[in-house]
Amino acid sequence: MSTPSFRNSLSNDCYRRAKTLIPGGTQLLSKRPEMFAPEIWPAYYSKAKGCRVWDLDGKEYIDMSIMAVGACILGYADDDVDGAVVEAIRRGVNSTLNCPEEVELAEALIELHPWFDMVRYARGGGEAMSVAVRIARAHTGRDVVLFSGYHGWCDWYLAANLADDSGLDGQLMPGLQPNGVPRGLTGTAVPFHFNDIGSLRDTIRGREKQIAAIVIEPARGEDAPGEYLQSLRDLASEIGAVLIFDEITSGYRMCAGGIHRRYGIYPDIAVFAKSMANGYAMSAVIGTEQVMQAAQTTFISSTNWTDRIGPTAALATLNKYCRCDTHTHIITAGETIKRIWQEAAHASGLELEVSGLPSLASFTFRHTHPHEMNTRFTVEMLQRNFLAFRQFKPSLAHRDDDISDYRDAINDVFSLLARTSPDRLLVSPVSHAGFQRLTRE
Repeated sequence: MSTPSFRNSLSNDCYRRAKTLIPGGTQLLSKRPEMFAPEIWPAYYSKAKGCRVWDLDGKEYIDMSIMAVGACILGYADDDVDGAVVEAIRRGVNSTLNCPEEVELAEALIELHPWFDMVRYARGGGEAMSVAVRIARAHTGRDVVLFSGYHGWCDWYLAANLADDSGLDGQLMPGLQPNGVPRGLTGTAVPFHFNDIGSLRDTIRGREKQIAAIVIEPARGEDAPGEYLQSLRDLASEIGAVLIFDEITSGYRMCAGGIHRRYGIYPDIAVFAKSMANGYAMSAVIGTEQVMQAAQTTFISSTNWTDRIGPTAALATLNKYCRCDTHTHIITAGETIKRIWQEAAHASGLELEVSGLPSLASFTFRHTHPHEMNTRFTVEMLQRNFLAFRQFKPSLAHRDDDISDYRDAINDVFSLLARTSPDRLLVSPVSHAGFQRLTRE
């Protein structure tokens, strides 16, 4: 298969320039073209609307992949959210005084989560997690954080790799290096395995009074076992640690607000970002008054956390999310896509493992060359005008016609992959599976 038009595109030209100017090429690892199809994936967009994206050459794609890494839960450039933001811009995005929208948003979030009392804001997920951990340490007067799952780029988290540079490899993102993280933080971040409360208790035996927080994603790939989350709740209470649910990925995916609403198990703090403002920069740390008041005993402050756009977008997103019963739509869409993958794999003879919550669906090729299969799949779907990956994050903007067209393309591509010998799979460099250093070109 020939792909000269992709390799010679304006997007790829822009990316070649970017790698000489921006370390790593992009601001977000998950948006690197190397994660999809190196030298072919269109790195940049000129316009996005609904579930459609146009690259710098004006080529239109239906986005059946990660929808801005899960941020655009309502779809790109949603008219209601953007309309509210435009009005906020006209009235001034910042001032010497504070915007009332941050109070309105706090009230709305607490109404959804009545076991919480207070809210602090940031604008990104990683920094919001750092705020949550800082508050937990200030509240307890302790240093050590136990965690399971992926929680961002900040020092408190990467410190887990100071003593063992593979400490985070079982936590979603292998290969993360702790360069630049102070060695004095060694031992302050301790990973534990999901759904193994016995092993966790063994890990902390004799150190219970050192534990400031237990941090976990309550769900990411699958629904969390309720008894496990309850065991974590009981353990945190028993040792006087703060239980933090990182809902940056899981929030708004299965219901408005936190997925822990569905479990009836309540942490001391929950953290939101991504979907809460439909692509606008916004994050929130919400928790009990007893714990959150510790924010006043330390210094947590930023000019850009007071802008009007973030809270305005979050309020508009939440209002439309609830009004349109968005969780039902995205769950139904995700369930349909998972069936499409399964049925197409069965018809073509491919071996496929389908997993994930319906609103965070994914598949894995059971193949001797899975990364090569992933790469070729993505390239073939690009040829058919789809941004496609082994993950699908549905949005309110995905309609029946989009899913029907995707089904036809999946059937075609899976059949092609099943007929292709392993030595002929690659038509581009193989996709990266995790963090890898990029060189200048």
